[in-house]
Amino acid sequence: MESIVSKVLDKVDIQILDILQKQAHVSNAEIARRVNLSSPAVHTRIKRLENEGYINRQVAILNPEKLGFDLLCFVFISSNIHHAEKLDILEEAFRQMPEVLECHCLTGEYDYLLKVANKDRKDLQSFIRKLNKLGITKIQTSLGLREIKYSNVLPILDEEIE
Repeated sequence: MESIVSKVLDKVDIQILDILQKQAHVSNAEIARRVNLSSPAVHTRIKRLENEGYINRQVAILNPEKLGFDLLCFVFISSNIHHAEKLDILEEAFRQMPEVLECHCLTGEYDYLLKVANKDRKDLQSFIRKLNKLGITKIQTSLGLREIKYSNVLPILDEEIE
């Protein structure tokens, strides 16, 4: 069965996206060499992929520990807020908290899962105090002890393309 992505994108688009998600700093000339196109053609395709929303942004991924963020936490949150406007306010509050790296709305026992970068226990305590001011009914915090795998790379390439 063919994926939805392959009906919209051709193999070259997918190759370009795969290169960019693994090495965003690669020049258009290098991408062109790898996919057998001209640099202007690659530039045009990348701009189209950005405009169509396939590429959200290109960023440098920093090392949190080297920058003093030694405490990675996963915070499970339950809320008794059910009114749409109040949920929007709560979610916007999560978006505005710089220490929140990710926020996911969940099914099951908890309503939200936050991935949070803190420098130390005092930083975490301050963050939890901020959460308590938002009308949250239950907070469970788990500390990440070590990272086993971290990736932003989606498995978009078919085996035959590689």
